[in-house]
Amino acid sequence: MDSSLTAKDIMNPDIMRVRDDLTVAELAAFLTDQEISGAPVEDEHAKLVGVVSVTDIVRATSSGGERYAPDHDPSFYVRGWENRVAVEDLQDLHFDDGGLLVRDIMTPSVFAVEAETPVREVARSMMDSHLHRMLVVQQDKVVGIISTSDMLQLLADGG
Repeated sequence: MDSSLTAKDIMNPDIMRVRDDLTVAELAAFLTDQEISGAPVEDEHAKLVGVVSVTDIVRATSSGGERYAPDHDPSFYVRGWENRVAVEDLQDLHFDDGGLLVRDIMTPSVFAVEAETPVREVARSMMDSHLHRMLVVQQDKVVGIISTSDMLQLLADGG
């Protein structure tokens, strides 16, 4: 593997993000429209502040509209949240979000690496933490994502 490669060199820059001030209903509509099951969360300054998924919506809306305190579970990074979600999964949810915002239900724990992090360090971090994806940031802003598939492609290409 080329020791000069960095996270920026192999990341996928096409990543959908959501703002922390969206309502849960707006989040559900966005995820449905984009056919994804989760996304990184940014504040009004585009700073990465957490992650949110369909699972968070289901947990929050099934709690009777009470404020939801997430478990800070890192499973966001080990399940296929960027994979397509069936529109029916969210359309079948009939809920009153009680004014909940994304910031109320998101997981504020973030696994990320700086864009200039050497690929070897990214791979080691992913293996040590058993992660299938890692967000890439530059000055606290999401600029991409690296998945295990990206790492495998690099190996296959002889990178």
